[in-house]
Amino acid sequence: MRPVNAPPWTSANGIVLADRVPGRLRAEWTARGLCPGRDLYTLFGEHVRMAPGRPAVIDEAGTLDYAALDIRVRRAAAALSGAGWGSADIIGVLLPNGRDAVVAELAVAAIGAVALPIPDARGLRDVVALLARSRAGALITVPAMVEATRDRRCEMPHLRELWTFGRPVTGARGLDRPGGNEVRRWRPTRLAPEAPARILVSSGSEAEPKMVAYSHNAMAGGRGNYLAALRFGPEPMRNLLLVSLASSFGSCGTSVTLARHGGTLVLLSRYDPAAALRAIERHRPTHVLGVPTMLRRMADLDGHADADLSSLRAVIASGAPLHQEAWDACVRRFDRPVVNVYGSTDGVNCHTGGDPGRWRPGLAGRPAPDVTEVTVRDREGRPVPAGEIGEIWALGPMSPLCHVAAPELDDRYRAAGGWVRTGDLGRLEADGTLWVVGRIRRVVVRGGLNISPLEVERELGTHPDIADVCCVPVPDPDLGERLCACVASKNGVPPPSPAVLTAYLRDERGLEPRKLPERFVVLPELPLGPTGKVCAATLARIAAESAVPGSLIPTEE
Repeated sequence: MRPVNAPPWTSANGIVLADRVPGRLRAEWTARGLCPGRDLYTLFGEHVRMAPGRPAVIDEAGTLDYAALDIRVRRAAAALSGAGWGSADIIGVLLPNGRDAVVAELAVAAIGAVALPIPDARGLRDVVALLARSRAGALITVPAMVEATRDRRCEMPHLRELWTFGRPVTGARGLDRPGGNEVRRWRPTRLAPEAPARILVSSGSEAEPKMVAYSHNAMAGGRGNYLAALRFGPEPMRNLLLVSLASSFGSCGTSVTLARHGGTLVLLSRYDPAAALRAIERHRPTHVLGVPTMLRRMADLDGHADADLSSLRAVIASGAPLHQEAWDACVRRFDRPVVNVYGSTDGVNCHTGGDPGRWRPGLAGRPAPDVTEVTVRDREGRPVPAGEIGEIWALGPMSPLCHVAAPELDDRYRAAGGWVRTGDLGRLEADGTLWVVGRIRRVVVRGGLNISPLEVERELGTHPDIADVCCVPVPDPDLGERLCACVASKNGVPPPSPAVLTAYLRDERGLEPRKLPERFVVLPELPLGPTGKVCAATLARIAAESAVPGSLIPTEE
């Protein structure tokens, strides 16, 4: 059990990770059984011993059971340990979804190091910045990235070694090529359960991506508890995970589905709606987890009406706001409970698993104390009365340690006692139900008037001819910003004109004139970012270059 005043963890390269949650709370959660009190590799090893033949990972290369997966993990861990890497190191993992990404993350845990998974769809600039800011000493990646980083190594002075799987690559070492004696001699590192295990990277849709450090207990405990509540049956979960394993939502993969619960991961190296439907038919997952955009594209896909989806117990949507049209499409197509998960990299979670059919736009569900306690507070940090709007705060077994290399973010987003300030606006009803009504930080400021893009997205998403919508600001020399609605039409049908959409928002949805979009962009489909969310940054660039005016201009100038 962690001491009350445990010293901060410091990496070999000088990164300090200090737990913002009081040690007495961490100890209490473990004593109450809300956290397992064991590190991730130890938890994984328990499943290897109990069910060695159970499928662990199913990907394009086939099926790997727990025993075979552990052999690969031990081989990789022996290679890393033999090269001197261990419990004082941060190691980046930049790989597509598949067995190699799972092996790499478990191997890092097995040697006691801290994993920094990076979604492989991120551009080189982001990758370099994350590795430099975290002072990661090593990177496990694909051969192409070894070559790509060669000319940028001066920007990452702490990055000493690159590792790959498979064929030898100049400039990198091989994770699956240690000698037999090294593997036999290697022993896992046993860690305190509150030691740092993994760094989660935010989507970065509003600013530079944040890095947030989590302990072994917070990953397996808090995040493990929330996923367990969505099992909808006694058997282990068999999860088709559509998002990147390296994303915040994707952290439910290796650390939770495998290490905590002993389930099965079904993985696609790249998201494709048709391939995802075929994976459900072939591999019979019990759950499919994805961003609402991914799920809706599966639901709307033509030519797969006869796909056998009967293995599913539930469809789990997270990573972005769920809109009514997406929920309706998924209910019709999958004919299973559609669970909306409200969560973030910062350490908040709430879901509608207790009563999926009750969902309406903005409903987050009832917070579970074995994951996080949730309160709503005013600007001074005081709880507001039931039904009033304020900032959502969270604290519980899921709470992270701290931000990485950003004490100013801890000062801004962590409060006394370890509370996480989410930056989201919400309200708690008297019965404990949480509603999310917007984001403090995501606003379009038009001539001094604040417009919530989320509100406009929700209303525009109800139009029957619109598949996806995302609202972004476009610069304006007079008003500072104007709101642009980026829309994708449904099934290739030409979308309504800006005039029709504007009239729909005003006349049928009752949107105030000042909130009406003044610019529009029409695309075949909205671009996705590295974590599977619609990429607001890409849309903002497109909107700045090619948005067309709406025909009805708000009158409140």
